[in-house]
Amino acid sequence: METTKVEQRSDLELVVTRIFDAPSNLVFEAWTNADLLQRWWVPKSFGIELLSCEIDARVGGQYRLVFPFEDSTMEFFGTYVEVVPNSRLVWSNEEGDGETVTTVTFEETNGKTLVTLVDRYPSEEALESGSTNAMPEAFDQLGDLLASLG
Repeated sequence: METTKVEQRSDLELVVTRIFDAPSNLVFEAWTNADLLQRWWVPKSFGIELLSCEIDARVGGQYRLVFPFEDSTMEFFGTYVEVVPNSRLVWSNEEGDGETVTTVTFEETNGKTLVTLVDRYPSEEALESGSTNAMPEAFDQLGDLLASLG
């Protein structure tokens, strides 16, 4: 199994990388198709599932992820800034204080895809409270999903 690497590149940036045994078009689809994203995005260890997942993966399109939280719900939402099919996604995360920007690139070599996710936070405090720690487990789940689709 491939391993997910998480590193803090600066006071404001976290980088997550992993090679998936799947072509870039399939990996990209898992990031932009709401039915697929809903199957891998939330780590199972959290004990919750997405209540809803809306994705309009085009420049200016929006996404909204809704989770159960205590006696209510919590939402993550934002806008796609850049969409290059099978190659690159950039979106804003607009639910917090200040705007975090996420960039994900997909680089295919010999049927395998290197995914690089970069979260650029508005402050050190936002970086420290970010959810990038969940990415190794989520990426494991993505790997399992891709294997089942492959």
